[in-house]
Amino acid sequence: MASSEAATHRSRLRRVPELAGRRGRAGWARMTAGFFQAVQMTVAAVGAYVIAERLLGHHGPIFAATAALVSLGYAKGGLRYRRVLEVSIGCTLGIVVGDLLIHLLGPGEWQATVVLLVSLLLARFLDNGAIFTTQMGLQSVLVVLLPPSQDGVFARSLDAVVGCLCALVLAYIVPQDPRREPRQDLSKLIDEFTRILTDCSHAVADTDSRLAWHALVRGRQTQPLVDSVRTGLMGSREITHASPLYRRHRHEIDELSESIRYLDLAVRNSRVFARRLASVLNRVTLADDAVTSLSEALADLSDAVLSLGHALAVSHEQTRESYLRQTRNELFSVAQRLEPGAMGIRTMEGEALVLLLRPMVVDLLEAAGVSHETAAKSLPALGGQ
Repeated sequence: MASSEAATHRSRLRRVPELAGRRGRAGWARMTAGFFQAVQMTVAAVGAYVIAERLLGHHGPIFAATAALVSLGYAKGGLRYRRVLEVSIGCTLGIVVGDLLIHLLGPGEWQATVVLLVSLLLARFLDNGAIFTTQMGLQSVLVVLLPPSQDGVFARSLDAVVGCLCALVLAYIVPQDPRREPRQDLSKLIDEFTRILTDCSHAVADTDSRLAWHALVRGRQTQPLVDSVRTGLMGSREITHASPLYRRHRHEIDELSESIRYLDLAVRNSRVFARRLASVLNRVTLADDAVTSLSEALADLSDAVLSLGHALAVSHEQTRESYLRQTRNELFSVAQRLEPGAMGIRTMEGEALVLLLRPMVVDLLEAAGVSHETAAKSLPALGGQ
């Protein structure tokens, strides 16, 4: 027993460097990904402080810096302008309400209670957003608890306005590249999708239902990635419509949005396929020809998805179009083989698998820019039709 515990302890110790390295890589990735926003937040906060101190003559205008900082924040691409505006209004209103009530009620603990309660209720009346409510309550109670400003009753409110305006100006004029976050999330989604299809291919080749179940579990974990891409694209579309710097990328963002729409459908179909494949492999033995043709089709489909990922990841138009042509050719090649009889499939269960693959290929072709009619016509007629 003691030797077993010692072995377990040594095994855990050996994993420490691996876990530390993984956390270090993850932290470095987060740091590099957030570098631009960190610079943006720093410039906004320091700029707001300098403007309030030197142009308005305020002493220690900390609320100008904090308002700019919390307004920008580490917001993800989705609805970024709305978030900045929402936090800015909540922050400013909280300070205004705090200044007003402290002027009427005076400083003190019960006054702080009243200010906070009124601010929170007013925030819920004005907006149902959690960020708006939190910022309004936080800023108003800070006004009450901190020493009064020597620059006048509403000096801190004016500082907050300066800070929020600095945040909005930076978010509007110098936004983050709207294509970066959606492409990063798309890359993760494509990677998982290809692994799902590869696992399914190996499951068929090895007649291993466990691999199919692994593919199903992996597929069920892809929905947050899809949702993240959609959210990022909403914010990207917002930026390309509002910022003069990135309006030229509007068409590219629209194309990415159209692709993720069909890619989402294909990923959903892969989950259904993996679930059905696990059941079939548990109950039916496929013929050798069927195993070979189905496994190869899934492997080729995985390669096509990888090509699609390359196409969606590049910004150069000609390179992207080259990858899309490659993707379409690979998908057309798979589509033309999806006829159960031609694949050596003779059982109803095997035919069901092919029937599930057909709409997945159509969805992927549409994600690659092919019309639905052309994608559907690329599939061979089923036996008896």
